[in-house]
Amino acid sequence: MPLRKLNPVTNAQRHAILPDFKEITRKKPEKRLVVGKRKKGGRNNTGRITVRHRGGGHKKLYRIIDFKGRAVEGKVVSIEYDPNRTANIAMIQYVNGTRSYIIAPAGLKVGTRINCGDSAFIAPGNTLPLARIPEGSEIYNIELQPGKGGQLVRSAGCLAILVTKGDRFASVKLPSGEVRLISLECMATIGRVSNPEHKYVSLGKAGRTRWLGVRPTVRGVAMNPVDHPHGGGEGRGKGNISQTPWGKPTKGYKTRRPDKYSNKFIAQRRKK
Repeated sequence: MPLRKLNPVTNAQRHAILPDFKEITRKKPEKRLVVGKRKKGGRNNTGRITVRHRGGGHKKLYRIIDFKGRAVEGKVVSIEYDPNRTANIAMIQYVNGTRSYIIAPAGLKVGTRINCGDSAFIAPGNTLPLARIPEGSEIYNIELQPGKGGQLVRSAGCLAILVTKGDRFASVKLPSGEVRLISLECMATIGRVSNPEHKYVSLGKAGRTRWLGVRPTVRGVAMNPVDHPHGGGEGRGKGNISQTPWGKPTKGYKTRRPDKYSNKFIAQRRKK
């Protein structure tokens, strides 16, 4: 999605770089494919804040995305904006009359034919098992367990590379640089995720961040000792280690469990 730079009439517009939405062909979503989305403000079921700096923001409707794909041929009806994700979505009309949303690949056009399954051909937007995809292909929306639906590589502009295929597993290089073993029965979609220019967007003002439901962040060194491990002191010193408000180390501290079940499927770490 191309970007537009605003004419700097005000200070808020001076640094704003925003999407122009020229690829969007339909503004309102399909009523049968949306559900209400309740705001939680970062709170869990007991009412305690478990994720800080969340709250407010514009109302949103959740678009129901088909991450599995259907073994029926379909045609792209529209390219739409989704407020719940960074990528664009595409509405597919299948030959049996049903409709569904998918994460749109880059370059997808209205009227393009979409297929899913073993017999699908190699083209952007088509979903196939990893066993049927040639080595070196760009893929996204990758399953971790057969039949569960795509879980990996779904953000704007992301892609993974199918490196090699073995007897049971395929080696897939993820956007982080990690090489992971994934079953050949798992499905993946050909291409890369749409809206690659998303990383160049500059919101330009604090208010536009608040529209997204993001609240202000206060630095730990600006707090008192009772509120944060970095707080207090005559200067700005925060000790010899960076910590969270609850005393857990950050910046290089490993949080992944050493005995996690999926360690055996990681062929190469992103950090060597």
